[in-house]
Amino acid sequence: MVSRPAAYNAFEFAVLSGLRAGQLMRGCLPRLTGTHKTTMMAQMEVAAGKIVRADGTEAAAVAPAAVLP
Repeated sequence: MVSRPAAYNAFEFAVLSGLRAGQLMRGCLPRLTGTHKTTMMAQMEVAAGKIVRADGTEAAAVAPAAVLP
């Protein structure tokens, strides 16, 4: 089990990990070394900070109040 970083909420961590797992299954190269299953590698990459949002913002920089309407 991979510990979720405090900067990500559970939903965001799950979504980012799922999207990354899909990329790895389609043949993208892992950004970490090791022989883990695809979903575990995706979670480890997100937890290590190797995966960032598409808009380039850091998870800690976005305040929850700014996301909600």
